[in-house]
Amino acid sequence: MIASKLVAILAHTALCLGLCSPAAAQAVVIGGKEFTEQLIVAEMTAQLVRASGLSPHKGTGFATTGVRTLQERGIVDLYWEYTGTSLTAFNRVREKLSPEEAYARVKALDAERGLVWLAPSKVDNTYALAMRQTDATRKGIRSISDLALRVNAGNVHRLASTVEFITRPDGLKPLEQAYGFQFGYGNVVGMDNAGIYAVLRRPSEYDVGVVFATDGRTSEYELTVLQDDRNFFPSYILAPVIRRTTLDRLPQIKAPLEKLSAQLDNDTMAALNAAVDLHGRRVEDVASDFLRHRGLLSGSTAP
Repeated sequence: MIASKLVAILAHTALCLGLCSPAAAQAVVIGGKEFTEQLIVAEMTAQLVRASGLSPHKGTGFATTGVRTLQERGIVDLYWEYTGTSLTAFNRVREKLSPEEAYARVKALDAERGLVWLAPSKVDNTYALAMRQTDATRKGIRSISDLALRVNAGNVHRLASTVEFITRPDGLKPLEQAYGFQFGYGNVVGMDNAGIYAVLRRPSEYDVGVVFATDGRTSEYELTVLQDDRNFFPSYILAPVIRRTTLDRLPQIKAPLEKLSAQLDNDTMAALNAAVDLHGRRVEDVASDFLRHRGLLSGSTAP
């Protein structure tokens, strides 16, 4: 329901802009997914676009396929995507590639769809499985292979997962196939990201959860990230992706986005995510403070 409303709003915005050429010439429609990291980079993008004298229109809360579809249809101009997601979900590439090779491949493949990958950040926000440290230590589980051995030996482990991960081509079923086990019927429950951390934070019926590498709650809640010892997950390098027609229309947008990209790595992103998820700060304030602190907004000074 929420996604449908957002699509309608963005479509209406695009229609209105199309009917008003002066506004359309300066408009940039920015998309984002539903989790904290995406909300933050979308907001930082909107603030940079506004500081460049352009008019940002932001819509967030989308599933991966939803925001990508809107971009390919010309409704969304720009959003931040992950190389592993584009490789597996959009381009069906299963080949094992280095982070540099993955970026080069998605850049070339998506160029055929009229999409430009700008300079990547150093953020590699891979998926991971995590357990409470006390449980992992007690059960002797340090890797996904260790978990698979226990499940295959008849031990029940319940997984708290995002709904999207359950159906992704780089998600649950391929992961189980790669490691040769199955959680089993009724032992996987879909929930939002906050829900996963809520059930992992304290003893509960769920002892395994799907987490992100850059989520600040992982260390704060004393979780053990299981080693992906078979290298199932690809690299998920974060970068701004923009429609070629938008970039041709507004070439001045490239430089500030790539300056922002150069400032982001896993530790930085984890701290930004934690400011929202753990300390309750507003996304808008976290984004603004970071941009000003790093000298990315006019009138601000770098440390």
